[in-house]
Amino acid sequence: MRADTGTGAGTFSVLPATQERWPDVRTVLGPKSLDTPSCWCLAMRISAGDPHIKDQPARARADVLHDLCGEDIAPGVLAYRDGEVVGWCSVSPRSAYHRLVHSRVIPRLDDEPVWSVVCFVVRAGHRRQGLAGVLLDGAVDYARSQGATIVEGYPADTGGDRIDVASAYVGTRTLFERHGFTTASETASKGGGKPRVLMRRTLA
Repeated sequence: MRADTGTGAGTFSVLPATQERWPDVRTVLGPKSLDTPSCWCLAMRISAGDPHIKDQPARARADVLHDLCGEDIAPGVLAYRDGEVVGWCSVSPRSAYHRLVHSRVIPRLDDEPVWSVVCFVVRAGHRRQGLAGVLLDGAVDYARSQGATIVEGYPADTGGDRIDVASAYVGTRTLFERHGFTTASETASKGGGKPRVLMRRTLA
């Protein structure tokens, strides 16, 4: 899967996060040392009590994500600007996210086999340049290539206010609206103090 977009800011590509691209995953998500604690974009995917990470050294989280990158369905996509990796988006079937499956604040609307977009990371120096939109389009394209018919997101409804970088990983309602998503439900979850909404896009 490849989506190339030429703009005045460069040429962008969005590609699945496979094991051959593991160094790029590390560049976006990981610290210089694997022994330094880091999220590795697993918070939604596995429980805190998972034996692969509970009471394990910090690098265990990196090992889990590395293994996921070797599965048939990649755990996310990477964005490149002129060949340089600049961002990450976690996208997978909703069933792959432990916290979504068991969530009491983000509803499951029906039994459709939806895919979920749960996290955006854009490297410092590349933010506020439209990369989240590039990542979202790439995530949708990847989901479609894997047979998805519906993609969900759970962004913050900021009401036009800015949201801090630490909370912006869920995206914003306006971002998803610009890329073909519509609001399907309210949620009881919040991001950066703002209510989050469940948004969907049906793929042709």
